[in-house]
Amino acid sequence: MVFNRERIREKLLARRRELEIELQRLAADRTNIEEEEVQDPVDQALKSSLDDLNITIEENERLEYDRITKALQMLDNGTYGTCVDCHQLISEKRLELYPNATRCITCQESREAS
Repeated sequence: MVFNRERIREKLLARRRELEIELQRLAADRTNIEEEEVQDPVDQALKSSLDDLNITIEENERLEYDRITKALQMLDNGTYGTCVDCHQLISEKRLELYPNATRCITCQESREAS
């Protein structure tokens, strides 16, 4: 497979830096929300909803961060671009759109369907 390793690496590193900043911001927001004292039941419900939303966003961002770290490790060890399930090459188009993909589209669709 022919793909520009350095361009992919830079794309992954740039997104990882964005996620690091976002994760720090989310952690600070969560701390601020936890420190707020609210008496009104409506405000308490809103605070709880915001906290739940921040936690969900943070979990999703952390999962993406982990996938990017794994993709960078795969670039380093020469397994990048190979599906972890069927061991076939992942299409260059998929890697261009989703550089932290570890499965070909067929295996990913099969996984999501089950």
